[in-house]
Amino acid sequence: MTETITASAARRMALAAQGFADPRPAGEPSRRHLQKVLARTQVLQLDSVNVAVRAHYMPVFSRLGPYEPSLVDDAAWAHSARRPRLLVEYWAHMASLMPVADWPLLRWRMRHYEEQFWGYDAQKLAEHAGLFGDLLAAVKELGPVSAGKLEDELGGSARHARASGGWWNRSDVKHACEYLFAAGQLTCGARQGFERRYDLPERVLPPEVLAAPPVSDEEAARRLTLRAAVAHGVATEPDLRDYYRLKPERSRPAVAELVDTGLLEPVTVRGWRHPAYRHPDARLPRKITGRALLCPFDPLIWERARTERIFNFHYRIEIYVPEAKRVHGYYVFPFLLDGELVARVDLKSDRAAGVLRVQGAFAEPGVDVSRVAAELAGELQVMAEWLELDGIVVVPRGDLARPLASAFGTTATRSRNTATRSRDTAT
Repeated sequence: MTETITASAARRMALAAQGFADPRPAGEPSRRHLQKVLARTQVLQLDSVNVAVRAHYMPVFSRLGPYEPSLVDDAAWAHSARRPRLLVEYWAHMASLMPVADWPLLRWRMRHYEEQFWGYDAQKLAEHAGLFGDLLAAVKELGPVSAGKLEDELGGSARHARASGGWWNRSDVKHACEYLFAAGQLTCGARQGFERRYDLPERVLPPEVLAAPPVSDEEAARRLTLRAAVAHGVATEPDLRDYYRLKPERSRPAVAELVDTGLLEPVTVRGWRHPAYRHPDARLPRKITGRALLCPFDPLIWERARTERIFNFHYRIEIYVPEAKRVHGYYVFPFLLDGELVARVDLKSDRAAGVLRVQGAFAEPGVDVSRVAAELAGELQVMAEWLELDGIVVVPRGDLARPLASAFGTTATRSRNTATRSRDTAT
C-alpha cells in the first residue's frame, strides 16, 4: 500500500532536501560547502535584476550564511587544474548555472532550439546561416567575447535590426549569439559586470563531457526528473516537471519509469490533491530550526503552487506589476524561520547611501510578531554585512515595519560592525 505522510513531514522533507536542515558552517565557507549546496539545489537560477543582490548568489547565502562570492564566480567562470570549473550556463530552469556534467542531459533541448528558437522556424533561421558562421569564426578568434565586441568586429551591416520584422528589434548579432547559445554551439566562458562573454564549448567544458556518449531523450528526462526529486525530497509530478521545465509528455513517462525501477516511491501527503513521489534517500528531520531570507528566485520557492501547498504562503513576483498595484513590493524576500515562512520583506541595496533598505515588511497571520521581528532583524543585519552595507533603514510600510524598526532601535537604522575580513561585494 502507498504510504501516507503528514503535510508537516512533507514540508520538513522538502526543506531538508534543499539544505535547510544542515547547520551553517562555523567558519569560512569553502568550495566543499558550495559543492554540498549544489548537490542539494542542483542548479542556481540567473537573473538580471540587481536591486538587492544577484539571484545566483543569494541561495548560497541563504544556506551557508556570509561567504566570499568568488566561490560561485570561480565555480562558474574560472578553471584551473587545481580547481576545475564546476558549473556551466544553460537553460535548465530558465537561465541557470548547472553542473558541467549535466550538459549532455540538455542536448535534446539544444537540438530543439537549433530547429526552432523563440518563434523562428528552420526557414527563418536558415536566412541567418551566414551570420551564424561569421559569429562562430569570430568567437573562435576572440573568445571569450561580448556581443557588443562581436557587433563591432562584424561591422555595421550586421549591427542593428531594422525597425520591424527583425529579431525583436534587438541587434542581429546579439540575438544570433543567444540562438547559438541555446543551440549549444556557444556557451558562456566568463562574465564581466554580469555581461556574458561567449566562447566555444570545447574551450569551456571538460573533454570528457564533450566526448560523453549520446543520451536518449527518454533517459535524459529520467535523469533530470531524478535530479529534481533529489532537490524536492517529496513532490508531485508537476513539481518535478517544473524544476527543469520539462513538458508533461516527457515528465509523466519518466516518473512512471522511475517508480517502476524503485528510484521514486509513491506516497500520499495529507491535504495534497495530487499523488506525490518521494526520493528514496530523502531525509525526514524531526524538526527544522534556523532562519533564512529567500530571494524570489530561490529553488525552494520556484513553483508558486508548491510554495502555497507546502507553506500556506501565497507568493508572487511583482516586478512587472505597476507600482500602484503592487501588494508587497518590487523585490520581495520571504523569511524562513524554524521551517515556516513567517514574513516577507521588500529589499533594496542602496549602494550610494551604503544601506540596505527594507521598503516594506509584512508578517504572516498568526505568527509571534515580536520573535519574528527580532529574528528578521538579526538576519537582515547579517545580510547587510555580507553585502558590505553600513546600515539598515526600515521604511514604515507594512504591518511588520514598526516592530522591525523597534528591533533595530528608534532610528530604524543599525550600523554594521566592522567586517573581520574584506570581501568583494556580492553584486
